[in-house]
Amino acid sequence: MSEHHIDEATIAAAERLLGITFTQSERAQMGDNLGQQIAFAQASRAVRLPNASPPASLFEPRLPGFRMPAQAAMNVPLAAPPLPADDADIAFAPVRHLAAWIAGRQLSSVRLTQIYLERIGRIGPAVNAYATVTTDLALSQAAKADALLAAGTWLGPLHGMPYAAKDIIDTAGITTGWGAEPYAHRVPEADATIIGRLNAAGAVLLGKAAVGALAFGDIWYGGRTRNPWNTEEGSRGSSAGSASATAAGLAAFAIGSETLGSILAPSARCGTAGLRPTFGRVSRAGAMALCWSLDKLGPITREVADIALVLAAINGFDPADEGSIDAPFGWDEGRPAKGMRAGYIASEFTDPLDVAVLDALLEIGVTPVPVELAKLPYEALQNILFAEGAAAFEDMTLDDRDDMLTRQDAGAWPNSFRKARFMSAVDHIQLERLRRQTMREMDKLFGRVDVMIAPIVTGKMTIIGNMTGHPGLAVRTGFAELRTREMPAFLNAAVQEKEGPAHTVPHAISILAPLFDEAAALTVGHALERAMGVAARRPPLG
Repeated sequence: MSEHHIDEATIAAAERLLGITFTQSERAQMGDNLGQQIAFAQASRAVRLPNASPPASLFEPRLPGFRMPAQAAMNVPLAAPPLPADDADIAFAPVRHLAAWIAGRQLSSVRLTQIYLERIGRIGPAVNAYATVTTDLALSQAAKADALLAAGTWLGPLHGMPYAAKDIIDTAGITTGWGAEPYAHRVPEADATIIGRLNAAGAVLLGKAAVGALAFGDIWYGGRTRNPWNTEEGSRGSSAGSASATAAGLAAFAIGSETLGSILAPSARCGTAGLRPTFGRVSRAGAMALCWSLDKLGPITREVADIALVLAAINGFDPADEGSIDAPFGWDEGRPAKGMRAGYIASEFTDPLDVAVLDALLEIGVTPVPVELAKLPYEALQNILFAEGAAAFEDMTLDDRDDMLTRQDAGAWPNSFRKARFMSAVDHIQLERLRRQTMREMDKLFGRVDVMIAPIVTGKMTIIGNMTGHPGLAVRTGFAELRTREMPAFLNAAVQEKEGPAHTVPHAISILAPLFDEAAALTVGHALERAMGVAARRPPLG
């Protein structure tokens, strides 16, 4: 008998963790083989791989026969009303208005940056949206933008535009702590690709937006990031600071990331427009990896049209990201939504605020089309996230540094990463096959409709769209009087309320589109935003 022999009683006990049953003779046969299998795993585990190192199997969202959709020429007019006298009115203005004022020399980047920095100092503590404020860098970049413009050089709509970057995105010489105590003093040497592209577009970095620890939730080593509409509740998904800062008028726009709802969920809670781009469209090089086959970076703004301006600047192939896909982008704001078809799953539209969206679609000439998906265990696909996340942070688990994280409940990463150790590799491969089948289902669905409309928190599409790589847009569609809401462990769980005063909070819908057809989602989202007339309302913070 091998010194690594595993006895039958141990195997029988392990079967309960996997939900399977073997016979006594089968257990006896496995004893020595399992010892070698464990030894191989331990040998592999001893090799400490950097977070950015992806698996050999890279996710490819395009099925055979895929054709890149045609892209319109970019057309987002920058015409704006006269510059307001009030600083708050300037701070909350959409990017396209700010761009027009800067390009027309009515507003300097330095003044705009100072307006945001003053608001960050005065209002920022109420929402805890920034992990780091880069005051000196921001003023220096703003002065440079003004000097370039004075010399006759305009870099485009983001020239001189102050923004926040989620604190999983590397910024050279600036702490990028991933929201997690073990990395709180991490200072990268180089900028992420997306930061370089925003620099080239003339944007001004106000600071690093707070992120839930290791890109989950709104709790980080600096506390909890709050919803500007109700500071008694958190701002939900891990792009918590990006959505909160944008909604509170503490930045012109922000960059977030999504693995399983982390752009859409905080955008819904904070009332911002947020885009999860098609997987592979925006480079993730220099951003923390949670799940190599799921992570996406995307813009968060106060109005839908601004999404296009930011996406145009950050879009593009990058050989430094092994999942990067070369895809053009363009959007014509004047494209009518009339005549488009919007699929929806009728059983998910039980909230009157969501039903009102279907009525609004008819008003703008979009036809709602009830659709059904094949009955598959879509929620089970979340185990892909747990497995990849546990692999990305295996060293933290094995070294017991996961105990350093503030959040330690059953739904938090430390427990999820530990549980993932007991997942079967065979089951994981089967999940990937189920994922492929889900991709085929979505491909068939988009053969019938131009976009999909879905609830963000209670529906299936947040899980499905992330697993298939499809783009998703969060659009504010109304307001609700609700008591303080508690964030469920994951997006398919019910939102809970607790005793306390009611608050007026935003309500949002998600719009999914075919791969690399963000323009379709933007067209419907832009028309809905105008029809429902709720985008300009501000949170009560001032």
